[in-house]
Amino acid sequence: MPGASPGAGRVTPNREVGEKAREGHPVVFVLDKHGTPLQPTSPARARKLLRKGRAAIARHTPFVIRLKDRTVSESQVEGVELGIDPGSKHTGIAVFTAKDGERRGLYAVELAHRGGAIRDKLTARAGYRRRRRGRNLRYRAPRFSNRTRPKGWLAPSLRHRVETTMSWTTRLARWAPVRAVHVERVAFDTHAMSSGGPLEGAEYQHGTLHGTEVREYLLAKWERTCAYCGTTGVPLNIDHIHPRSRGGSDRISNLCTACVPCNEKKSNQPVEDFLKQSPRRLARILAQAKTPLRDAAAVNATRWALWRALDTSFDTVRTASGGRTKWNRQRTGLPKTHTLDALCVGHLDTVTRSPAHVLAVTATGRGTYTRTRPDKYGFPRQRLPRHKTFFGYQTGDFARAVVPTGKKTGTHTGRIAVRANGSFDIKTAHGLVQGIGHKHFRLLQRADGYAYTTRPEGPTTTQLKQGVSTKEVR
Repeated sequence: MPGASPGAGRVTPNREVGEKAREGHPVVFVLDKHGTPLQPTSPARARKLLRKGRAAIARHTPFVIRLKDRTVSESQVEGVELGIDPGSKHTGIAVFTAKDGERRGLYAVELAHRGGAIRDKLTARAGYRRRRRGRNLRYRAPRFSNRTRPKGWLAPSLRHRVETTMSWTTRLARWAPVRAVHVERVAFDTHAMSSGGPLEGAEYQHGTLHGTEVREYLLAKWERTCAYCGTTGVPLNIDHIHPRSRGGSDRISNLCTACVPCNEKKSNQPVEDFLKQSPRRLARILAQAKTPLRDAAAVNATRWALWRALDTSFDTVRTASGGRTKWNRQRTGLPKTHTLDALCVGHLDTVTRSPAHVLAVTATGRGTYTRTRPDKYGFPRQRLPRHKTFFGYQTGDFARAVVPTGKKTGTHTGRIAVRANGSFDIKTAHGLVQGIGHKHFRLLQRADGYAYTTRPEGPTTTQLKQGVSTKEVR
């Protein structure tokens, strides 16, 4: 049946003998002839529907088809659920089906935010304005009294994370019948970590859900390395920088990650004595230990704003903590990635299937409003065109170029960069091809402010270097 859930009837993995959730190809989203989402289907079934002429391509990335001969009333739609793992730089989104505590991952999206770029641009703009005011070029009445912030205000770099995540959840809801959304609302309890509540006595040695938020925060703060020797990819303990036996507290500012040899060698020595031969490393550790909880607070503020936005857009929104997500992921034997964390958000018993590939989405923006390029003093030095569209195309469009003759003979498919002279560049999977005439192009999908790539599911190179997939704090 078109729109049927792929791979039904799979056997639950037996964790006692080391069986893991099987991997499968990401599903294809299906719409009925009126544009209403149906149950996603397998790529093989989608190819058959397209080959028989029963379906047409509605979107290329993500791949969505539209049936020509079926409506939602004639189909069996079980519905899907979304899992969201919000982060500072990346957000994982998983589409899955859930039945009797078993989850089957159907599709995975890793969304890369551009909050850092927004922050840098705002900082540069503020610097330009400050220098212009300081040069006393012209008088302008002060406007700081007019700058009021409404209730719930977020900095633009933080608001961007909420808006892009909401944009993709609503997009997925247009392509798939979303019945519920699971989201992490709390990752790090900054108040509890500051007061030393979660780490009393020897509680930092406990496992499962106990103290997970603190351990995850310390892993992120110390970049999953030993604070004393810089070793990575090994089991790490939580160590008191100033020993408790010498009056050290359990506050988060007095904790760091340490490998087993360093932890045993340091014992209850003051950190100044332990690192007296390495004064530069000692200074770095003391400075990093006093780093405020700014990152954790920013993530928490974003998660709460995201939850409020989701709660107004979807009927069923369930929340969970980062500790629950980590516990679920460890029980199911999955490696740590943003998308697999999203698959493990909330209450579940087991994961029977996970997508083999992830759609990596990068927020690139839709261009710029500025019509000039400034020099180092903030004055305009170059004028830009007043419009972005040339010959019906704009930079970022997904198109196919069929070149019949010449050095660039062949078919090229990818994102294009337009030029006013009609000679476009196209970036394909095989590289950049420059100087193709606009008459050879055919538009496939309009630019939507995102860049797309597909990669296999699993830890990235950076995560493997940090030992994320195999090593956790003991």
